[in-house]
Amino acid sequence: MSAVNDTKFNYEVFLLTGIPGQGDIHLWISVTICLMYAFSIVGNSLILFIIKTDLSLHEPMYMFLSMLAVTDLGLLIASIPTILGVFLFNSREISLNACLAQLFFIHSFTFIESSVLLLMAFDRFVAISHPLRYASILTLPRIAKMGLLCVLRGVAVILPLPFILKWFRYCRANVLSHSYCLHMEIMTLACADITVNNIYGLIITIITEGLDSLLIFLSYVMILKTVLSITSHKEFLGALNTCVSHFCAVLLFYTPEISLTLMHRFGKSSSPLLQIVLGYVYLLVPPLMNPVVYSVKSKHLRSRIIRVFV
Repeated sequence: MSAVNDTKFNYEVFLLTGIPGQGDIHLWISVTICLMYAFSIVGNSLILFIIKTDLSLHEPMYMFLSMLAVTDLGLLIASIPTILGVFLFNSREISLNACLAQLFFIHSFTFIESSVLLLMAFDRFVAISHPLRYASILTLPRIAKMGLLCVLRGVAVILPLPFILKWFRYCRANVLSHSYCLHMEIMTLACADITVNNIYGLIITIITEGLDSLLIFLSYVMILKTVLSITSHKEFLGALNTCVSHFCAVLLFYTPEISLTLMHRFGKSSSPLLQIVLGYVYLLVPPLMNPVVYSVKSKHLRSRIIRVFV
């Protein structure tokens, strides 16, 4: 730590925070988070294993599901070192470089997951609106290119942020309110003009998650329009049923993500504890629940999972 003008310091180490004021139940929180990580990793790995080994599941819907599982695993791996370090070993220190690397991966995987959810919405739209052309539109090479484009977009929009933050001098405080690093919080600790970061962060959020959520909404409007034209009640319910799991995944992802972003940017008077809890929900709940939702709603996938254990 080097002194600047005898009163200011440039922090090279930040201190992470668990859930303040909850010391009496800290052990139970730690156990709960460990179990959530374990079930999430096992669930998503199992989904990938079954899709890879079962040739009958090499269809567009399951290819997109495997992309979602890989993204969830990446998000878990990016956040697990510091979260478990804080809760299990009370290891709160993190260097500036490690913090910037972590926020890069967390935000990149978040934007990639948003893109994958958009691709899954497109998959459902094609399957319901153009069932006869489904296989010819969503070929495996085309799906691979779409997945690569999602990764490139997620990485490209986040890549400038760590380099910009690296040049800032941090002298306001070195205590973070979460047990992991986020761009919105790190930039507020800088003793510099963060207008560029604010504007750039808002722009990339709009052109990624904002645009993705809008297109997902439009795809569901078109799906609903197609479904309402179906005269058979059984076919009507069957078509809607294929969208339930994806709709649940969209709600699980966007609800805590948008809420946390709005709180960081505009909700300065909101409860700090609520922000912290939402932060954990945003990171841990979607990877935990996505395998459960898709296993419950997909009869084909559920039967394969049962066959693995029985």
